[in-house]
Amino acid sequence: MDDLVDVVRRTLRDHADPSIAPGQQAYMKSTMPFLGVRVPEVRRLTRAAARSSPPADLEALERAVRDLWDGATHREERYAATELTGLRLAIGRLELLPLYEHIAVTGAWWDHVDEVAHRIADLHDLHSEPTAEAVRRWATSSDTWLRRLAIISQLGRRDRVDRAVLVDVIEPNLADPEFFIRKAVGWALRDLARIDPDWVQTFADEHELSPLSRREALKHL
Repeated sequence: MDDLVDVVRRTLRDHADPSIAPGQQAYMKSTMPFLGVRVPEVRRLTRAAARSSPPADLEALERAVRDLWDGATHREERYAATELTGLRLAIGRLELLPLYEHIAVTGAWWDHVDEVAHRIADLHDLHSEPTAEAVRRWATSSDTWLRRLAIISQLGRRDRVDRAVLVDVIEPNLADPEFFIRKAVGWALRDLARIDPDWVQTFADEHELSPLSRREALKHL
């Protein structure tokens, strides 16, 4: 685990471009500084590090993720931590659900939450009932980012979207004035509209969506 974390940290610093770091930090409105490594490169470097120093098992992988995440001094280290959760060893592992919740709450911004949403989508496929229970709980949390994660947790599932779960995570948030929640509602509906436009149109007709959510939901209808 220490080898993997050390390799990731060293590799990120070796590929840093300090000239772009201030712009990255300003764009993301981040209090944590950037090293100056673009996200696609962070992903590539992290995958390469994992191949050279593979975690022995899921427990070792989770330790590495938490070490990178909680010990991060630069935002790219957190991007790398989330990328490690996309390794084959971790995909669809229900044991990592508390880790994803931790990332959403402590990351507390859209880039972290939107990335970890892919992992929750995998859990919906492989562990539907406990994952549905978790996102329903998050949907009524006092934490904005857990609620956003719940709403967008089925993005990309296409015909596998559980519409009952989608309704259950959207309805408690319809009156929320927060931009990132309203955007998430519209995004989740727009994504489903690609394969089930009639369902989305009916939902929009029957619910009082914010102007932003409605515009996003019906953008392609």
